[in-house]
Amino acid sequence: MDLVQDVHKLEYGESAQVVVCTPGRFHLIGEHSWFFKDKTLSMGINLPVYVAVSARNDDSFHFFFPQLKDRKKISLSALKFRKEDRWANSVKAMIFGFLEGGYRVGGLNFTIYSDVLPSGGFGITTAIKVGSVYAINEICGFKCDENALIQVISRGNLKFLGSNNYLSAVLTAIHTEEKSLVLTDYATKSYELLPFDFPEKKIILVDAKVPRVNIWNEEIIREPESALLLGELKDRKSFVRGGWRYEENPHEVNLVLSVAPEFIHQKLNSVIMEHKYVLDAWDGLEKHAFGKFARAVNHSHENMRDEYDISCPEIDWILKRLSEINPNNDDSRNPFNCGRISGKGFGRCLYAILDEKDVPEFDKKLTEFTKIFGFKTSSYTVEPARGVHIVS
Repeated sequence: MDLVQDVHKLEYGESAQVVVCTPGRFHLIGEHSWFFKDKTLSMGINLPVYVAVSARNDDSFHFFFPQLKDRKKISLSALKFRKEDRWANSVKAMIFGFLEGGYRVGGLNFTIYSDVLPSGGFGITTAIKVGSVYAINEICGFKCDENALIQVISRGNLKFLGSNNYLSAVLTAIHTEEKSLVLTDYATKSYELLPFDFPEKKIILVDAKVPRVNIWNEEIIREPESALLLGELKDRKSFVRGGWRYEENPHEVNLVLSVAPEFIHQKLNSVIMEHKYVLDAWDGLEKHAFGKFARAVNHSHENMRDEYDISCPEIDWILKRLSEINPNNDDSRNPFNCGRISGKGFGRCLYAILDEKDVPEFDKKLTEFTKIFGFKTSSYTVEPARGVHIVS
């Protein structure tokens, strides 16, 4: 934190009045099902983003990202989205979110400090947004509660950036804790902390550096007609975690989805399976049964690869090599490791969870990957971390 203060003071000639720390994040399962009010399992991680802020004597906003050596500035009257402002648009959107809510925001100096760049994924952009909102709330003395701040973030995303507002990303950044995962329920707009306490395991995030390719547009299934079809298949059961599950009889599922085009039918069936894997992973975590959790994660990747169609050969190659490291030959249904593509898909990022003793072998596979495919990966060993908090 002292380094962040030093950078801010060197840039602006004064110390920051507020410094906020927000964790990075990745989604384990369910991040593509939010439109259907399903569930997402996420982890906030110790890849922190610091937002340092000091007040100005005018109505200008200055932004500095030292790792990018990039500076931006804009006046209050000219606050608008500009493609060339890239990362700074995330901060501007949060200022806009306050202004749209009737709050008066004066000029501010921002320093965004993160060793992982927004282009790398891992929830860095969301961390910038959440950290900025909490910092503005503190320095301006608004005293907004959590619900009000979430509304600020939503207005910034929807009205300024023209993007979706992913509740699971925001709630994870706010509420994540050590040795825990965050389960977001989009139907109730609520969250629950689930235990993740497997000290013998290491969690490795990998940016495979594979260029993202849009194979198909997910928005084509995010239509009211699709939501109505899946709604017909939701079966409320008091004994099921979360209170409901999708119909499990394949004949009934196919009967309901048969009215949809074949391509949509396939993708909606994948959404149904993904919800099952979230519930299975949840059950494994609650029972401290790593094998059941890992099986759900591995099945989820197979689902993303074969049915939802957002993986790529390069990421599949890495996860295939992972499955070959220390297989449970005595009980293949309870694997010792697991992994999955994470985020938008169509390339780039994955995660692996494996025994600490197997990490060197996994690193060798990543080196082999570079030799075969030509993409030099970046990897990070991470663990669950505390949610957004003011450090100064």
